[in-house]
Amino acid sequence: MATPSFAAGAYASIQGMGAGNLLRKPLASTGAESGNTDFSALVGKALEATADAGRKSDAQAASVAMGRADVVDVVTAVAESEAAIETLVAVRDRVIAAYEEIMRMPV
Repeated sequence: MATPSFAAGAYASIQGMGAGNLLRKPLASTGAESGNTDFSALVGKALEATADAGRKSDAQAASVAMGRADVVDVVTAVAESEAAIETLVAVRDRVIAAYEEIMRMPV
């Protein structure tokens, strides 16, 4: 099994969501100034990409059930969805670890 950081990097490169790519695209919905990005917008974009991957795999599975698609397309869509979920879990684990470390800091 791939490490969480490897899975995150692989998924980001597949989806074109690398940190550089996320920072270059303007975030119109956040009202952030150019050059300034909002962490919640980045997380929201990653969540939306994960949901899109899940919807794509569901649509591919339905197409195969109706005989309109190839099984290889379903396997690819499910693998992308799995990578997206593994990435989100890895990010969630890192955020929780960072929060716990901050809470252990003396004030």
